[in-house]
Amino acid sequence: MEVQSENRKIKLFFSLSVLSVIIFSLLSVLLICLNVKHAAIYVLALSLCMVFFILAVGYWYFNDQNKIMEDAVTQMKEYVSGNENARIECNDEGELYRLFHEVNALAAILNAHVDNEKATKKFLKNIISDISHQLKTPLAALNIYNGILQEEAVEYPTIKEFVDFSEQELDRIETLVQNLLKITKLDSGTIVLEKKAENISEMMSKIESHFSYRAEQEEKDFSLFGDDTVTLLCDNTWMMEAVSNIVKNAFDHTEKGNTISVEWKQSASVVQIIVKDNGSGIHPEDLHYIFKRFYRSRFSKDTQGIGLGLSLAKAIVEAHSGTIEVDSELGAGTTFTLSFLIPTKL
Repeated sequence: MEVQSENRKIKLFFSLSVLSVIIFSLLSVLLICLNVKHAAIYVLALSLCMVFFILAVGYWYFNDQNKIMEDAVTQMKEYVSGNENARIECNDEGELYRLFHEVNALAAILNAHVDNEKATKKFLKNIISDISHQLKTPLAALNIYNGILQEEAVEYPTIKEFVDFSEQELDRIETLVQNLLKITKLDSGTIVLEKKAENISEMMSKIESHFSYRAEQEEKDFSLFGDDTVTLLCDNTWMMEAVSNIVKNAFDHTEKGNTISVEWKQSASVVQIIVKDNGSGIHPEDLHYIFKRFYRSRFSKDTQGIGLGLSLAKAIVEAHSGTIEVDSELGAGTTFTLSFLIPTKL
């Protein structure tokens, strides 16, 4: 049955109420004028009938409105739960239905934005993936050619120097390609993080082993601090990638004799991993942009970086529902703090 318009329902409710009062008044006057025996009893009975009639009409009206609102709330909950096709029925007129129509229009706009965002991410993913895959074959070939040149250039110091430079640049390009692929996969949601309780001490020990040779060569102090029992619900490979990128950034911006430390700790509700150095620090102008992809500071002395490491670290941390904060002072050093909420047991 087609639902009556809201305005019509309100008018009908008040019209019936007024009509019942008028009928009651006329009948009461008529009974009194005709000197009907027990007129007072009849008037009382009529008044009771009028009250019950108005209450019945009111119950019907407000019960109907309540059902409409319950249906609207149900549809909104469906939409919030992920059903993009959920809509409030608003095929009638009235202020309430106009509101429902606006809610439906807003849902349609949100869906359009989500669809556009998905399409953009898919386009970027495909483009970057295609470019990256197309680069892999020539990069592999160049690495082979470069290896052959290194063997042949042993007796020619100048040529060997240029071959070594070439190898460094090839490594940079390969790192760029790999990081682009990783960020694209994270952005597009194609990666399913395999989260489980990981011992942070064990993960950080592996990172320490990875950077120990560089620390020795550059004469920098690299140390770890933390409780050996603290665990973090994470994907081991991706979390180590994030922390490693931040540690690498610390090595890139410190000098001989500087210290770099990784500390982890757990409070009642949060697990934190803190990477700290006493290097040159980050210029205040750059603090708001350091996580931006390909951002290169005009104050940075690092000429080899590609500006993706910190962006990738941030993407990984956020994929774990964590946050990353940076605090830095010129000439005093930089501190990166990764924070993760501990899941509560229900």
